[in-house]
Amino acid sequence: MAGYEWISFTTDYGTFDGFVAACHGSIARIAPQVRVIDVTHHVPPADVARGAAVLAQTAPYLPPSVHVAVVDPGVGTARRGVVLSTPGGLLVGPDNGLLIWAAEALGGIEAAHELSSEKWFPSNVSSTFHGRDIFAPAAARLAGGADLTDAGPAIDRDTLVRLPDPVVTVGDGWLEAEVLTVDRFGNVQLAAGGETLRGLGNELMINGMVSARRGATFADVGLGDLLVFEDSAGHVAIAVNNGRAVVVLSVQPGDIVKLTVRQ
Repeated sequence: MAGYEWISFTTDYGTFDGFVAACHGSIARIAPQVRVIDVTHHVPPADVARGAAVLAQTAPYLPPSVHVAVVDPGVGTARRGVVLSTPGGLLVGPDNGLLIWAAEALGGIEAAHELSSEKWFPSNVSSTFHGRDIFAPAAARLAGGADLTDAGPAIDRDTLVRLPDPVVTVGDGWLEAEVLTVDRFGNVQLAAGGETLRGLGNELMINGMVSARRGATFADVGLGDLLVFEDSAGHVAIAVNNGRAVVVLSVQPGDIVKLTVRQ
């Protein structure tokens, strides 16, 4: 196996403590030549779906990499650590649904292995910090060219934990979709793909109460007005020009938003 020059790193660890640095150190001690791209460490704590969405929307734009992701409320339990092989790279992390959307974005899962080779890890693995003691070292070894079979036994891809499919329903003149993420600008991203907007007009209602206009960029509406658009990840999104749509709409991930043609 040729290995990888890059590791991407996605977590909910934040940057106020030393957790991220400790994981960087675990990588550097094994594969000092490998470069690390920090995707984000500000996934809301234990928000697996948010981490999965961020990783899936980012990984296709990175160089071929070992993508290690840790949003792991089940750390230390019987949940598995896994390595997934895709045409676009490897994914390392907990078997809790975090990696699946990214694997699909990278071309689909070609093989899956349980991460269980004790010789890959320190003798005193922490029960609460698998990012440092299991996932980061495994990513470093794989980036260095270690074979997947050395990580642990192959597992049936159908046994991998998957997140529930987000709600998306399309009707005649309306679209109903789950809020997938909210970014730092307050833009509300829906689970629906941008192509679902094609059946709707330019003048819309959101949840039957708030008017919005379909457009391509924030300046297509006036200051403070709502815009419905296809975002850079190819999803339907709602924004406010010079404002925060999440505040106007009072929604959060998991809520359902309905767009209808304004009569």
